[in-house]
Amino acid sequence: MRPLEVRRLGVVSYGDGLELQKELVEERRAGRIPDLLLLLQHPPVITLGVRRASRSHIVASDARLADLGIEVHDTGRGGDVTYHGPGQIVGYPIMDLRPDRCDVHRYVRDIEEVMIRVCADYGVAAERIPGLTGAWVGADKIGAIGVRISRWITSHGFAFNVNTDLSHFQLIVPCGISDRGVTSLAQIAGPDVPLAGVEERFIHHLSAVFDRQAVITAPRTGAPYASV
Repeated sequence: MRPLEVRRLGVVSYGDGLELQKELVEERRAGRIPDLLLLLQHPPVITLGVRRASRSHIVASDARLADLGIEVHDTGRGGDVTYHGPGQIVGYPIMDLRPDRCDVHRYVRDIEEVMIRVCADYGVAAERIPGLTGAWVGADKIGAIGVRISRWITSHGFAFNVNTDLSHFQLIVPCGISDRGVTSLAQIAGPDVPLAGVEERFIHHLSAVFDRQAVITAPRTGAPYASV
């Protein structure tokens, strides 16, 4: 079973997160580090995917975004526009899918499976919707996916709403889908779900789905301090 180094980074600016991913992708490609899972939160930010229509799906004015202190970033990932903010778990797997998982669609479905299993741990019945990505509870999205895969090294990943301020999604057309909503674990299961506990469920289920052995490391030193 291949190791999966897990770094729980806390709050990281989106720009710093992008730069960190670029560095780690090259490190992984060179074989200097194992597969990684970065778990973090971003300050309020709207991110744009590579789809040409992404920017048109921001419905708030620049002045309104400035008043709220919300930045806008191009990303280089797949997908459309989305929002990140406190109370949302963002996961960036930096993994080499070679030799046996070189299938983009399978990778996305596997990330969906992880989010669905996490929801089930809290008594929430999430599911897939044919033709769309992410994890859904009824007509509302609880977890979004936007990935980049370069020569089978993954980056970017998923965003899962635990106790996110859902009103900020009204500033955009989330993922370019106008006829569906957005929800959170707190909205469905109650406000007292600890974010750290949800992170632990992500570590457990992602390790299981991808057949990895998780080793949690101290973010600043890289030294292992626990395993899951």
